[in-house]
Amino acid sequence: MRYSAFSLIRRGLTGSDWPRVWRAHPLAGSYDVVIIGGGVHGLATAYYLARNHGIRNVAVLDKGYLGGGGSGRNTAILRSNYLTPEGVRFYDRSLQLYRHLAADLNFNVMFSRRGHLTLAHNDSSLRTMRWRAEVNKLQGVDSDVIDPDEIKKLVPYLDTSPGTRYPILGALYHPPGGIIRHDAVVWGYARAADALGVHLHQNTEVVGIETKGDRVLAVRTNRGRIATPVVVNCTAGWSTLISDMVGVGMPVTTSPLQAAVTEPVRLFLDTVIVSGTLHVYVSQTDRGELVFGASVDPFTSYSMRGSLEFAEGLAGHVLELMPALSKMRLLRQWAGLCDMTPDYSPIMGPTPVEGFYVDVGWGTYGFKAGPVSGEAMADCVAHERPGEIIASFGLDRFASGRLVGEKGAAAVGH
Repeated sequence: MRYSAFSLIRRGLTGSDWPRVWRAHPLAGSYDVVIIGGGVHGLATAYYLARNHGIRNVAVLDKGYLGGGGSGRNTAILRSNYLTPEGVRFYDRSLQLYRHLAADLNFNVMFSRRGHLTLAHNDSSLRTMRWRAEVNKLQGVDSDVIDPDEIKKLVPYLDTSPGTRYPILGALYHPPGGIIRHDAVVWGYARAADALGVHLHQNTEVVGIETKGDRVLAVRTNRGRIATPVVVNCTAGWSTLISDMVGVGMPVTTSPLQAAVTEPVRLFLDTVIVSGTLHVYVSQTDRGELVFGASVDPFTSYSMRGSLEFAEGLAGHVLELMPALSKMRLLRQWAGLCDMTPDYSPIMGPTPVEGFYVDVGWGTYGFKAGPVSGEAMADCVAHERPGEIIASFGLDRFASGRLVGEKGAAAVGH
């Protein structure tokens, strides 16, 4: 059913319960497409397969609960001010989809356009910001380099004085950037996919993938076997474990990324702030909490525990930017898993095993790409070939040397 003011009033007056956001189905013996990973990428792919291409005999499998991986652990920052033309076009399409997502899904995803500031503390960083600004402008994306006086007007609490340890020389200002409610995005896609007939299976762990020759035959889970000709790997930090089941090697390493949140305070920070030099970014939620993050931990691991070293280092860097926050209390911290590629760009599309597709290698910026990834992967599966928007992100680029280097736009690992 559709959510609306009329529905809210009617159910309030009658006292009737709302239907479940999505249903629990028995595991079928076969599906046309099986998507492994119940985060925003997997759910978006299922939704666009059903909506755009009429492929509705689809199952989404997650070994835990929907959105329990990176989709529920990220800091929900949206932007499209990347470095390469391929990346800018891709993420800008995602930002466009995010703007209209609440209306498309009939679910409030709480998108908030805030503006995005990437600070430059030295001459080389400033040159990179100017480079990114010009690439963005050529792709029709609103980005520009501004000076410390303009930065101070946008964020009065930011220390822009020249006497600091890391003086701010300028910033790349990206007005379309903002934040969103990550849980709402997951729930909205899950609800919409379920309404179109997609089966969502939680607590369903994939333990093996059967192949015959070089073609996918079936998926084995802890709940039984599923025959399917198509498998889509959307498992982020666990992506290599799934790809290894069909013998497809991935140039991906998995590292933890930590984040933290403070107690809520009066709203004062309207803009998302990023500092690559200090390896920190910060935004404020609608409830008033400050959400902090940094770069990935300098080691590979599947651990999702926080560390005291991270909290101490993060707090120090935040205070260098905004000393007035020294009395705020940290409420909690957590970590998620990031699947990093050598060129900081994703791996999307078909693989040498027929019927096995991948949507992996997102590092620390996969949530930003959720809608466009789902749209593009659905198109790829339906037409059995990658579309133009993801053609540069194929697995074969590593063998041919056609890398899409985005490290300069992800210096903080975000």
